[in-house]
Amino acid sequence: MPHKPPPRRQSVNVGRGARKRDEDSGTEVGEGTDEWAQSKATVRPPDQLDLTDAELKEEFTRILTANNPHAPQNIVRYSFKEGTYKLIGFVDQLAVHFSHVGNLIPKDSDEGRRQHYLDELAAGSQESAKVVISETEILEEEEEPKEAEAGSQTDVPAAEAPEKMAEEESMTPKQPKEQKLTNKFNFSERASQTFNNPLRDRECQMEPPPRANFSATANQWEIYDAYIEELEKQEKTKEKEKTKTPVAKKMGKMAMRKMTSMESQSDDITKVAQAAKIVERMINQNTYDDVAQDFKYYEDAADEYRDQEGTLLPLWKFQNDKAKRLAVTALCWNPKYNDLFAVGHGSYDFMKQSRGMLLFYSMKNPSFPEYTFSSKSGILCLDVHVDHPYLVVVGHYDGNVAIYNLKKPYSQPSFRSSAKCGKHTDPVWQVKWQKDDMDHNLNFFSVSSDGRIVSWTLVKSELVHTDVIKLKVEDSTTKGLEDLQIHTVGCGTAFDFHKEIDYLFLVGTEEGKIYKCSKSYSSRFLSTYDAHSMAVDAVSWNPYHTKVFMSCSSDWTVKIWDHTINTPMFIYDLNSAVGDVAWAPYSSTVFAAVTTNGKTHVFDLSINKYEAICNQPVVAQKKNKLTHVQFNPIHPIIIVGDDRGHVTCLKLSPNLRKMPKEKKGQEVQKGPAVEIAKLDKLLNLVREVKPKT
Repeated sequence: MPHKPPPRRQSVNVGRGARKRDEDSGTEVGEGTDEWAQSKATVRPPDQLDLTDAELKEEFTRILTANNPHAPQNIVRYSFKEGTYKLIGFVDQLAVHFSHVGNLIPKDSDEGRRQHYLDELAAGSQESAKVVISETEILEEEEEPKEAEAGSQTDVPAAEAPEKMAEEESMTPKQPKEQKLTNKFNFSERASQTFNNPLRDRECQMEPPPRANFSATANQWEIYDAYIEELEKQEKTKEKEKTKTPVAKKMGKMAMRKMTSMESQSDDITKVAQAAKIVERMINQNTYDDVAQDFKYYEDAADEYRDQEGTLLPLWKFQNDKAKRLAVTALCWNPKYNDLFAVGHGSYDFMKQSRGMLLFYSMKNPSFPEYTFSSKSGILCLDVHVDHPYLVVVGHYDGNVAIYNLKKPYSQPSFRSSAKCGKHTDPVWQVKWQKDDMDHNLNFFSVSSDGRIVSWTLVKSELVHTDVIKLKVEDSTTKGLEDLQIHTVGCGTAFDFHKEIDYLFLVGTEEGKIYKCSKSYSSRFLSTYDAHSMAVDAVSWNPYHTKVFMSCSSDWTVKIWDHTINTPMFIYDLNSAVGDVAWAPYSSTVFAAVTTNGKTHVFDLSINKYEAICNQPVVAQKKNKLTHVQFNPIHPIIIVGDDRGHVTCLKLSPNLRKMPKEKKGQEVQKGPAVEIAKLDKLLNLVREVKPKT
C-alpha cells in the first residue's frame, strides 16, 4: 500500500502588483552597444493597482495537503446489526494514479524453485552437447597413426602438461553450487510461523416475524363466568362417572393415574436439581473467587505490628429471605463435612412467637442454603449426630423435640414428640446427642424451662422419654395446704456433657446457678455453683482439660471454672449481655464470646489473661444483637449469628491462633498433653493467689 506523505506547508509570497517603476527608467543605450545588453522597459497595464511598499511586502501562507479533493468528507452506511445508519469517521484519501502488476517470484517459493530447476536442466543439456562434440574430436585424433601420437607425446614439453589438464577439466560438466542467501523479503521467525486466521463477519438479513397487538380487559363478571363454566364441566364429569360401571371406573382411574404420572415426569424439577446446584456453585465460585481461593491461605501481615492483638476478616454473609425476621437461635457444624453447618431460626421475643426454620449452608454456596426445613414453632436449639451426620435433632419453643433426616428432603421431621409421649411444657433450650444405649438405639438429652432433663430414645419408629432429673431450687421450699412442702422448680437454660466421663454433665438455670449432675442420681446434685446473678446462657467443657468449664450470662460476665472448686478461676466483664461462648478446637486457652452490642471478643489466656486480644464489631447496625458463635473444627474461621437472621463467617488473624514457636535443633511438642500443661500452668498461678475453699 503506497504511503501517503504528510501535508507540507509552503509559504508563497504573492504580490498584489508589480512594484512601481518609472516607465522611463532604464539605462541609456549607446550607439555601439549590442541589442541584448540594452535594458528592456516594462509595459504597465492601464488597470494595474497602485500598492504601497507595506502591501507589497505582505506575505500570504497557503497549506498544501495530500488529501484527495474528490473524496467525500463523510460516509453514512446502514448497520444491519444495530438497525440504524452509522457515520464512518475514516475516509480513504488514497488516489491511485498508476498501478502495474509485476512478475517477480521469490526464490524460496515453490514457483521459484521450479523455474530454477528448469533453468538448470536447460544449462545441463547445452553442456552435454558440447561434451559430445569434444568426444568426436578426440575419436578423430585417436584414428591417427600411433607413431605420430607417440612422437607427439615425446615432443610435448613438460610445461604444456598442466594446460592440457586444465582443458580436460573444462570439458567435464560442472555442477553449479547453490548459494545460500537470506531472503530479506520472505523471512519469518520460528515463533511467528503460525498464521492467524483473518477476522470475518457474516451477516444475513431475514424477514422479521409477524407481530400482532392483543389487548383485553378482565372484570369480575368475566372471571365469574369462567368459574361457572369450569364448575359445570366438573359436574358433567361427575355425572358421567356415576353412570359408568365399576370396571369402567377402574379403567378411568388407571388412565388418570398414568396421565398424572406422565405430567409429573414431564414437569418434575427434581431431575435437574443436581445439575442446577452444580451450576449455582460454579457461579458463586466465580462471584466470590477471591475469597473462595484465598481464605485458607491469606494471612494478615499487619499482625506483626499490632503487639499481640488480632483482627477478624469478614468472608461471607449467609442469609435467606424466608428467615429474614427470625433470629439465629442455634449454630452447629457438621462433624463429617467441614464446610457444612446448620442454622436454627426462631425468636427470643416471647411476645412475638411465630414459625421456625432449619437451614443448612455450605461455604461452597453462600447465596442459598443446601437444605431447608420449616416448622410451625420456632427452633431454639439443635445438634448434629457425630456418627450419623444426616440426623439432626431440634428443640422447639412449644416444648416439642424433633429429628430431621437430610436423606429425606421433606419439610416434615422424621420423628416428633407429642403430648402423649411426654413433651416438655416449656421451651426446649438445648439438646445433645448421646452414645447409643445397650440395644444400639439412638438417644439424646433435652433441657427445658419446665425443670425437666429428659432422655429420649428412638425405638423403632417412636420416641420414648425418660426423666433423668427434675431441677429444684435449693432452700426454696414453701408450706402449702395441710403442711405440704412445695419446691420451687428450677428452669434449665443450658447444659453440656463431659468429654470423657459419660455420666457427668452441667446444667445452667435461669436463676444463675450451675448444677453438676450425674445420670445415675436423679434425686440430688453432685455440687452447686453460685455462678451468675442472671440467667446462664451457655455452659461448655474445655475440649482438652477435663476439669475446666466455662459459662456466660446476661449479667455481662464470662467465667472460667475448675469443677473441683466452687469459685471461678477467671472472670471477664464484657460491658454487655453475653449471648454465647465457644472454645477453640486448636488451643485450650483460646475462646470466643459474642455480646448483644454487636461485638465479638476473642481471648487467649496464654497471651493475656486479663482482657481480650480482639474486640471487633461484626454487625454494621448497632441495633443488631449477636446471639451465637461457633468455631470451625478444621479451618481457622468462626461463624456468628445475629437476631436479624444473618450468619457472618470470619477468619481469625495469625495473632488469634498463635502456636508454639519452633526453636533451632528442637522439635515443637504438640498434642493434648501440651495443651493441658499450658492451661494447668495458668490455673496454678490463680490457685496460689486464691484461698482454699
